[in-house]
Amino acid sequence: MLLPQTKEREYRFRLALRMGLPIFGLILALLFNTLLDNYETLQSSFYIEAVLLLVFSIYFILYLIYNGFDIKIIDDVSKTFTREYLFKYLKEKLKKEKEYTLILISINNLDDINLRYGIKNGDKVLREVALWVAEYLGAQKIENFPLGHIKGGDFIIGLEGLRNEYLTVLELLCLKSSEFQVDDIEVKLSGAISDTNHSHELDHIVENLFELQEERKELKRSTQENIMNPNELEFFVIDAINKCSLSIMSQDVYEGDKIAFKECFIKLKSSDGKLLYPKNYTKVINKLGLIIEYDLMVLEEIISQVSKGSEFIYALGISPTSLRNTKFLSTTKELLKNSKKKIMFILSEHEYYSHTNKYNSIIQTLKDVGVMIAIDKLGSYHASFLYLRDLNIDVIRFDAQYSTYEKMKNNSAIIEGFKVMATHKKIKTWIKNIETLEACEVAKEFDIDYLQGRYFSPLTPIYESDVR
Repeated sequence: MLLPQTKEREYRFRLALRMGLPIFGLILALLFNTLLDNYETLQSSFYIEAVLLLVFSIYFILYLIYNGFDIKIIDDVSKTFTREYLFKYLKEKLKKEKEYTLILISINNLDDINLRYGIKNGDKVLREVALWVAEYLGAQKIENFPLGHIKGGDFIIGLEGLRNEYLTVLELLCLKSSEFQVDDIEVKLSGAISDTNHSHELDHIVENLFELQEERKELKRSTQENIMNPNELEFFVIDAINKCSLSIMSQDVYEGDKIAFKECFIKLKSSDGKLLYPKNYTKVINKLGLIIEYDLMVLEEIISQVSKGSEFIYALGISPTSLRNTKFLSTTKELLKNSKKKIMFILSEHEYYSHTNKYNSIIQTLKDVGVMIAIDKLGSYHASFLYLRDLNIDVIRFDAQYSTYEKMKNNSAIIEGFKVMATHKKIKTWIKNIETLEACEVAKEFDIDYLQGRYFSPLTPIYESDVR
């Protein structure tokens, strides 16, 4: 139970005593006086009436307490302190404590959540964020702290001590929040921290929190703008593809205690030596219509440059659009016929391609030249489930959201169901981003065939072209 809920119970109980005791005192005094003066002449109906009077008095008082007063200390939506009560509480704390810290936690995309998923889901996100923050701080042995909903998606937390004691906790909380979701709703959190070194006036500390938050947002925006403007990015992407300038890293994927294959991770390399990450250049490639050229370039470089003589299978992401392109297919078959490389294509797409007979024919053509086919994002994209059902693939990979210990435990029925379906179709299962021993052990309990993540092996650079 959150501290606000505990405090409201205490507040209501004290109010009940203050309202109820005088009434009960008067009723008891009346009954006692009546009994003393008229004991011999009282009829049995008096005792029934006395009991009914007490019962209805109790009912009336409880009804009055819980429905008839306007003073509230808990916000109806988030179940945390209201702003008015939180400020009153914090002002009293600041009078007593010389060293005190306030933390601002903000849901940055609450407006987007309300528009996309509806206000009810937005309200649910507010409640779940408050509970998640309380649970996280509780795991850090920080308990019984005031937590209040200030406005919109903003919460304020009060903690005894100075900001240096909690700065790392806040940073880790913000990092951990990248994995936090409410149902399937992605929640983006950020935070700011200030203490009594800035001021002992509550209003000044709160203003400082929002200023720090805005400064951080501005810094992030300016940093992103300074990285590369769109015109420069387009130029560097085109130049890198034309010059086959890229960096390739790999990570081992294990089946039991043995390496089953290696997944390749690609970055483009600009003419000034900077590395361009897929999250930055993928949209540019699609916009410029260069996806087939990009996929062929990556495939050619892996076949010609990576670990010559290696018997490992190399897995790489390929656009399904490329796979269904005749130029890509013919070039791929020629490349693999002249090479001993073993390749796995990892496919992922939002929209389901309904011509499954044609799709399976393409897949079989690739299998004939030694290519394995994997489908990604199982459990996230509906298309991946349909492809598990309809395509003759070799491997299915769960979405990254199922990689943590908590997610695997909470979604055990889903994972087991997909595992049964894959086993029935003789398709191997694969989970990536395994970071801990606990997650590894749970994945093994589900009998997942392929496991991958930093728990098993780090990313290893295997090729980088020279800047030309």
